[in-house]
Amino acid sequence: MSHVDLDRAFPELAAIEDADLRAGVREAWTIAIDDNGIDDLAAVPWFPPAQRRLDLPDATLVEHVRDVTAAAVALAETLVERGHDPSIDLVLAGALVHDVSKLYEFDGMDETAVGRLLGHPHYGAAVVDRAGLPVEVAHVVLSHTRRTAVEPATLEAETVRRADEVAASALRLRAVDDLRDA
Repeated sequence: MSHVDLDRAFPELAAIEDADLRAGVREAWTIAIDDNGIDDLAAVPWFPPAQRRLDLPDATLVEHVRDVTAAAVALAETLVERGHDPSIDLVLAGALVHDVSKLYEFDGMDETAVGRLLGHPHYGAAVVDRAGLPVEVAHVVLSHTRRTAVEPATLEAETVRRADEVAASALRLRAVDDLRDA
């Protein structure tokens, strides 16, 4: 997948001011796409177990990543306005790669050995490292979900985690009227 295609899938990349960070995010996705032979990133499902359980066949990973990124940036910008100091670039980078491991965890709607044996999002931290992204971004990836024992240690990581939770809830609300039923 070319950089132009990645920029089309994730137009939020352009908002990352640090050129090295932006290049690292592109590289992480390129590595994951190439490693897994993905022809159409836009067709990759969001989260097959939930999609099957809730009958959400059309929810996509790109849509979810973009939702998380938009929510995380909005939250971070609000914090900046209120006198706090999260790095918007780290929030953008972390949100954009937080689920890169899903390309390894699922083959279409089927779970892979990576998904079964390593779980979400451990492999993503390795991909982020291979892409040359800083440890702060790997921390966002590892701590964005309660499926790991890694708790957010930075404001950027906590921001992405909360945005991910809200974005996933928004997808679940397509199938249920009450999130307690999801």
